[in-house]
Amino acid sequence: MHNLTKKALLATAVATSLGLASAAQAGHTNHVLDAKLSGSEMVGSMGDSDGKGYAHVFGIDGDPTTLCYVVQVHNIQTVPVKEGMAAHIHEAGKGMNGAPVAVLAGPEDGDAADCLTEGEKGKFPTGEAGIVQRILENPSDFYINVHNPEFPKGAVRGQLMGPHSM
Repeated sequence: MHNLTKKALLATAVATSLGLASAAQAGHTNHVLDAKLSGSEMVGSMGDSDGKGYAHVFGIDGDPTTLCYVVQVHNIQTVPVKEGMAAHIHEAGKGMNGAPVAVLAGPEDGDAADCLTEGEKGKFPTGEAGIVQRILENPSDFYINVHNPEFPKGAVRGQLMGPHSM
């Protein structure tokens, strides 16, 4: 996907997810998933006890291979990605740890947003075809984890949920 097209798609997707879309975009039925991020949700390691955040993950009309997201965190150490800031979608249910299935942008300044497309280099480590639809259709099987130098195993974590689960 071209960067300009990807940026336009992301801007439209973020505006739609935040309820800022124009009436011309009404009627979309994309999956919109949410996660409340907290240090207390970490499993098997201590997270940042003050850390909090939210994430929104959603699909795009007519493109079953693209996943967009917004991650916002606060009260955790934020640094440039090259210094250890990272975020991922992992596959595992609540109370369990799992392997990363999607690489998200690290929220260097507390915020990160992008769209990922299956087959895009370095974005879906397993290379599994259909992973986007599995995430969107089975959110409770996946969680978002944000890592930083202070908490390399994870500062905050949150299980993905459908919009009526929060």
